[in-house]
Amino acid sequence: MLVAYASEHGATAALAEAVAATLRDRRIAVDLRPAREVDAVEPYRAVVLGSAVYMGRWRREAVALLRRHRRALADRDLWLFSSGPVGDQPVDLDDPKADRWLRPPKVRALGEALNANDHAVFGGSIDEGGGLLRRRMAQGIPPGRRDRRDWGAVRQWAEQVADALDRARSG
Repeated sequence: MLVAYASEHGATAALAEAVAATLRDRRIAVDLRPAREVDAVEPYRAVVLGSAVYMGRWRREAVALLRRHRRALADRDLWLFSSGPVGDQPVDLDDPKADRWLRPPKVRALGEALNANDHAVFGGSIDEGGGLLRRRMAQGIPPGRRDRRDWGAVRQWAEQVADALDRARSG
């Protein structure tokens, strides 16, 4: 299985690492790679792809992976995840505006065209490093709310991926 990710500052990479670790705990062979380093998906039976969401957009290299490998991905089990919300405000994915922001329409359309099994949304993380925009974004968020990653939810989702792979193997 391939777990690929697009992460600018490492928070989404850490989520992908947690997914990969959970799958490995379930005895699934996993290659973990940045999306920009994925040359082929044909060697894999299944793919998990995650991206940070900035300003309502997935990172360019994650979208490029979906587009470039569209035909091969259509023949594989595929799961997607977005990493993004930070701060004190709860995120209601039943709200179409929030959902569009965290599951961008282009990515949603690609996922649907490729019959992705799921598109999860996990909290993100932001710190004051990495430039003016990040500093401004972080300033408005109390330090204790800058990391909204829920590691239990990430592991639970990865367990669901593993369960689906087990069912596909035995069925």
